[in-house]
Amino acid sequence: MPITRTVLFTAAHEPSQPAIVGPEGALDYAGLVEDSRRVFAVVDAAHRAQDAPPPPAPETRGIPITAVSTSSAFHAARIVAGLAGYRAVSATIDPNWPLSHRVHVVVAAGIGLVIGDDPALAPALRDAGWTGTVLSLSEFRDREATAAPADPPTVREADEAFLLLFSSGTTSDPKAFLKTRRQYRENVAVSSAHLEPRPGVETLAPGPLSYSLTLYAVIECLATGGGAHLADRFDAAGLAQRVAAEGITRIVAVPAVVQVLIDGARRDPHAFAGLDLVVTGGANLPAALRDGLAAALPHVRLISYYGAAEIGFIGDSRGGDGTLLDVYDGIGAEIRDDEGHVVPDGELGTLWIRAAACSDGYLAATTDAVLRGSDGWATVHDMGRGVHGRLQLAGRAGDIVATGGHKVSLPEVERAFDAMPGLGTVCAVALPDPRLGSVVALVIEAPRPLGRSSLAREDGSAPGALPNASSPPHAVSDTPTKADLQAWARERLAPQFVPRRWYLLDRIPRTAGGKIRRPATSALIEQGEGIRL
Repeated sequence: MPITRTVLFTAAHEPSQPAIVGPEGALDYAGLVEDSRRVFAVVDAAHRAQDAPPPPAPETRGIPITAVSTSSAFHAARIVAGLAGYRAVSATIDPNWPLSHRVHVVVAAGIGLVIGDDPALAPALRDAGWTGTVLSLSEFRDREATAAPADPPTVREADEAFLLLFSSGTTSDPKAFLKTRRQYRENVAVSSAHLEPRPGVETLAPGPLSYSLTLYAVIECLATGGGAHLADRFDAAGLAQRVAAEGITRIVAVPAVVQVLIDGARRDPHAFAGLDLVVTGGANLPAALRDGLAAALPHVRLISYYGAAEIGFIGDSRGGDGTLLDVYDGIGAEIRDDEGHVVPDGELGTLWIRAAACSDGYLAATTDAVLRGSDGWATVHDMGRGVHGRLQLAGRAGDIVATGGHKVSLPEVERAFDAMPGLGTVCAVALPDPRLGSVVALVIEAPRPLGRSSLAREDGSAPGALPNASSPPHAVSDTPTKADLQAWARERLAPQFVPRRWYLLDRIPRTAGGKIRRPATSALIEQGEGIRL
């Protein structure tokens, strides 16, 4: 169901239903409609005041692009939602991206207005020859306070550009792609059928709006007449308080938040008595999180879905070890080899998807990468295999390594250690090897700083402190030994998947959303930052 049609309907029939709620404010549906009139009035005036506005990417068909780059999820959400009923394209840019990445996407995509608080951004954009406008969030709000409201929002044409999204900007320049209103409506149809957003349901979606998962949760809630409750930070006490006080029955979050939820439930399980469903992005949720949630909140259901922002929702996992996905009805899925041929069941290959919600392609100005083939099928280069009609993911193309003539999926190596007692976070990496080209190594995050390690290096000497570590060395007497790790791996993995090297690292690098940064982990090991077991 289109977002604006639902917003207008709910504002007319359930005006006090919460729409967007955050630490910095709250809007019900009636208030959201009125707020949107001032949001668009300020945005439209800012674009019109430019003497030489940056031409938006041709793919927008001339619609000006407004980007929000702020840590405030509430204000980012109300601006994006406020522009949804007007001729406008919105984007959310992660303020934690490197400055060069932010400048790249603003200039390349032809974004004309940026609302954000980084004082370094405006001069960097000017140096790049950009002619648009940067407003701080406080400047934007000051203009809203005095702006004459625009005409009320209206339902827009289905093929009009709606949102400008980006691939991850963590390690390389982000790729930009557009979603039309029709494509988002198709996406809402799929998620509504499987992930249970409902009219009047209060959903907590903690995290920056620059996360595609959080952004979609907001759109999904507004498109179905529910409440989107937002939070900028992940803390167990705050999570518990809001779930109880705001009547939250559904949480949509990245996997890192599931651990925060578990911690909060262990402290105060009664605060989560009304919680019914947790929906998390990223299939193959670690067993420790699945089991931890089931133990702390046995009445709460868990759905771990898989999708790609470029393509849309693809399938989910609801039980067992979470490694096998059921592909949603209406979504086509094929595993193909490098020549584009469909491979037999059980064989590793590239996942191709056919979905009505898929974007048309990446903006030409940001990349020459191809999203969709001439046959209409698309790939973001995730790897996987078919297993008796279900889908088993194996990671991105960069997660598949060749060692001794074999292809090895690093995420599958990690999953084999999910249930090992005494073992915390692990990361499988490929390290250079003169004989095999590369070998698989498992990096283990040290459990806690308690003193000198009881483990010995391969030469028999005590490892002592982690090289160049700023924190104290770790006691790892409760960490499995190398022999334990090897025995566990040999029972559960094919010989070529068994790691040949084992390392202890003070802290495995993660993104702001809690995802492990595999290249950064590998780099630390190659620089000698870990203890080899």
